Amino acid sequence: MKQSNFALRLQPSLMEASRKLADSEGVALNQLFNVAVAQMIASHDTVEYIAQRAKRADVAEALALLRRPRVGEPPRAGDELPESWKRRRAAGGQKPRTRTATRSK
Repeated sequence: MKQSNFALRLQPSLMEASRKLADSEGVALNQLFNVAVAQMIASHDTVEYIAQRAKRADVAEALALLRRPRVGEPPRAGDELPESWKRRRAAGGQKPRTRTATRSK
């Protein structure tokens, strides 16, 4: 694999935070930056891919497909609700979920 060097100028606070993160993840600072750049590129490429697909989309055709009735067609395998959902429905609906507060380090 061909490698290249690049002098990166970071604000001292970003450098310190990067060092702490790399240490907590158990990786070298160089590896942390490589992964961060790779994630950013993958994210950008994904957005571009979705944008290209959206340009080709036929919204009217998709909506017509969703509105299409399935009269007389039995449920397909995998259409069933999970048992836990069925029990909740029988008990009078879904109960609100509560989240416990957590603090990140």
